[in-house]
This record gives sequence, structure tokens and C-alpha cells, in this order.
Amino acid sequence: MSASREARPTIRFVDEYCQLCQVLFPEVRRFEALKLLHLSLISDIKCKFLPAIAKAVGLEDV
Repeated sequence: MSASREARPTIRFVDEYCQLCQVLFPEVRRFEALKLLHLSLISDIKCKFLPAIAKAVGLEDV
């Protein structure tokens, strides 16, 4: 079994805020998606619905 990798960093205050919820998202990919969701909420994209957010942050599986 391989060791899990660390989540990719984003903006410091988003990382610190999301760190409080990391126990709820044990899979790194899901935790990174949570951080990207928070980033998109403070971004300047016009459409804040999930498919547009996923596209804006570069997630392949919308």
C-alpha cells in the first residue's frame, strides 16, 4: 500500500479554513475538490453553479 500524498496548496487562508474539515474528507482528491470549491466561491466567475465551478477550477469530472 502506498502512502497518501498531501493535498496541493491553494491560498493560505483557504487552506487553513479547509484544514478544519479535513477529517470529513479522508481522500485527498475530495479534500482538494473542497478547497477548489471554496476558491471558486470567492473568485470572480459569474456562474456559481457546480458545473461552471468545476470547469473554472480545472476539474475533469464535472
